This record gives sequence, structure tokens and C-alpha cells, in this order.
Amino acid sequence: MDTKKKDIRALSKDDLRSFFEKIGDKAFRGNQVYEWLWHKSAYSFDDMTSLSKATRTMLQAHFVINNIEVDTMQRSNDGTIKNAIKLHDQLIVESVLIPTKTRTTACVSSQVGCSLDCKFCATSRLKRMRNLNPDEIYDQVVAINKQSLLYHNIPLSNIVFMGMGEPLMNYNNVIKSIDKITSNEGLGMSPKRITVSTSGVPKIIKKMADDNVKFNLAVSLHSAIDEIRTQIMPFNETFPLNDLRASLEYWYSKTNRKITYEYVVWNDINDKQTDIDALVKFCKYVPCKVNLIEYNPIDDGEFQQAKPSVIENYIKSLEKHHIVVNVRRSRGKDIDAACGQLANKS
Repeated sequence: MDTKKKDIRALSKDDLRSFFEKIGDKAFRGNQVYEWLWHKSAYSFDDMTSLSKATRTMLQAHFVINNIEVDTMQRSNDGTIKNAIKLHDQLIVESVLIPTKTRTTACVSSQVGCSLDCKFCATSRLKRMRNLNPDEIYDQVVAINKQSLLYHNIPLSNIVFMGMGEPLMNYNNVIKSIDKITSNEGLGMSPKRITVSTSGVPKIIKKMADDNVKFNLAVSLHSAIDEIRTQIMPFNETFPLNDLRASLEYWYSKTNRKITYEYVVWNDINDKQTDIDALVKFCKYVPCKVNLIEYNPIDDGEFQQAKPSVIENYIKSLEKHHIVVNVRRSRGKDIDAACGQLANKS
């Protein structure tokens, strides 16, 4: 990586237009370069064939494109693909392609490591090295879309920010990446097909509502009792459930969009009737649905999947109170690509 040259993808379209004007060229060249960088996802100036050779050489002298590379790819028995993504500074993040019969979903990372300390998640054991730039998030989606077309013959249909990192701790870059992904000058995906999953940062949830974002919000809840949630997600002490609840009520009042709660049930942790009752009560504050997620062990045995009878009790209680509930079976477990397993082995 050449540290003296600026990463060209850090420039806006207006910046590029100004650059070309300053060197005595036509401003529309900036539009051409912008299209190559984003809509066509060019990783080399040589690929920009609508520009003259002299212009491409000049760009190469001034700028770099710090694109990602798929370092290793693993394919699961169920069709899931896990990518170890190498960044320009040689750091690694992971992203996952999750296929079903009708669609494919990209699970993308937003940080190298994670800022939070959820005890059941492999990523939280890695020190947070840095936030990902908008283009590094965008590149993950481009790479997974290519894999979706190659291996499943359909374009990518959905994106979830559920990979490594806490997206709301990298809010500005995540928003910029989504703006590019949803722009017609980028990938042109609908924001309704994008879900940002957070462990719950109330101040930023309110900011998202004020910013009038159009994507979906999911919250990793796992307990609606403060003491238990703090035990498994220690940052809950800083962002307790009352603050989270207030931010979600605010979100709904501004966006009129349902929340999805992600909820794993563990043996001897949140498997009692009091846990179920607390979740039902919490679900009544804001229109929502609950995804009960199968737990994927991360080797130490501290957390164990609850018995099927407990899951049934959760489903019955939620449905009795007219709360939509889905059970999510994990995919990609054989390659450590399932929920909570990312970065376990690499």
C-alpha cells in the first residue's frame, strides 16, 4: 500500500470533478471515474477503458484504490460461503453469503474486531483494531454479489450488518456505505432489503431515527432482565434496558417501522418463565417481531443451547400475546460461519 497517495474512493463526485478542472481537464471526467469506482466496482485504473491511457497513468500517479481481496473462501455443506477478507493494511475481517431457495443474503462486517464485550460471541474476544471505511463495507457486498451470481445464479437480494463489529460504533461509515449501496450510481439496492443489527446503543438509535434512515433495525436483545443481560452483555450496564426501550420507542415514533429482536435462549441463563414473561412485556412497548436464534457454540462450553421444550414455551407465550416469532436455524456451522462464530478460528 502506498501511504503517500490518497485513496481515490475517499473523494466525492464533486471532489473528482474539481480535481479534473484543476489539472485543466473537463469536469465530466470526474463523473466517468466515479462511475468506474462505484457502479462498475473497478479496482484498477487500467480497467477504466473509457479514459485515455494518459489519464489512467495520471490517476495512477496521484491515487490508489484500496480495495479488499477475498483471502480465503470456505463453502459449507448447506451452500453458505464464508470469506476471510483481506484489507489494504493486511487486517482480516469475515463476511458470509447465506443462501435459501428464493434469495441470498450478505452478512457483512463493520469493524475489525468489536468494541463490545458480549460473552457468547467469538468476535468480541478480538481486540477492536479499527473501523472499516465505507468502501471496505461496499466491497464486501460486491464480492458476495459476485459469489451469489456464480454459485446460485441469482443476484444478492438482502444485506445484514451482522458480521464482525458493532455497526452503530462505526455509524458514519456504515451510513456512507449504505448510501452508496442504495444509490443508483452504486449498487441500486433497496434500503428495505438492508438490516442493521445492533446490540443497543440508545443515543445512536435516536440519531438514526432523526436521520430518517430507510433500512431496517434489529436489536440483539437476549434478555429483557437487566441483571441477566449485563451478565452476558456487560456493556448493558452503560446502556441499560430502560434507555434502550426509550430509544426504540423514539425510533418507532419517527419511522413507524417495526423492530426485530434477535434472541438466543441458553440453558440456565434465560430459560425460565420469568425470562419469557420479561420478553413478552418488553415486546409490548414497540411493535416488533422476535427471531429466536439457534446458538452456535464457541468452544468453551459456558453457553449451551436451551432445550427444545424451552423454545416451545417461548413460542407459545409470544404467540399467545400476538407477537410474531420465528425460529432461525443457523447455517454454515460446519465452517464457523454461523451467528456469533465469526473470527473464532482465524
